[in-house]
Amino acid sequence: MRYSVLAAGCAALASCGTTPQPSATFLQAPYQTYTPADAPYRLFPGDEIQVTVFSAPELNETLTVGPDGRVHMPLTGPVMAIDRTVADVRQALSAALSTQLIDPTLSVTPVSFASQQIFVGGEVSAPGLYDLPGQIDPLQAVILAGGFTDRSRVSQVVVMRRLPGGEATAAVFDLKAGISRPELAQFTPLQRFDVVYVLKTPIAQQNLLVQQYVRNALPVDFSLFYDIRGGN
Repeated sequence: MRYSVLAAGCAALASCGTTPQPSATFLQAPYQTYTPADAPYRLFPGDEIQVTVFSAPELNETLTVGPDGRVHMPLTGPVMAIDRTVADVRQALSAALSTQLIDPTLSVTPVSFASQQIFVGGEVSAPGLYDLPGQIDPLQAVILAGGFTDRSRVSQVVVMRRLPGGEATAAVFDLKAGISRPELAQFTPLQRFDVVYVLKTPIAQQNLLVQQYVRNALPVDFSLFYDIRGGN
């Protein structure tokens, strides 16, 4: 059952093209420390940037990174922006405008960022899509979704992630151990579009099996009653 859930979850993550296979290891990212040495942010579809062309103010424009990862502005063809830093995009736009302007000096400033969301499902009180409020771990994501249900297998919570190269990877975290003994918590900070899935307990799975394949399959109401007068 555990591997079936993992396979189904990874298949749900697959986008157009070939379906990537789960990797043998799950990349554990460190919690962000926010130092000047940190890698700069890389743009993502839905992010907005303000382009200011100093020699041609009429070209000033706010651009949105499209689903194809490109931005479009007058006098240039499509310029790839996805997975590039702001400095990279500024350099690419300047090069594209150099064929039209004598002085293509410009600046690129981030204006807004696409929603960073995660999916939380399975045995949680309110499964759904949630905004990342910051660096949170799988336990905090479950709390965002209303907490565990009485059918949750707290010791087996699956986190599925799409890697930059398109590969799907998954790992199982024991949140029960992390709750009872925080020093054992080996949680990883979640990233945009991660899937957090809480598995059912074995008894809950058995009850679901009975419900789906026994009770729902019968043409009559599945119930037990006593006829006191008839001695039944």
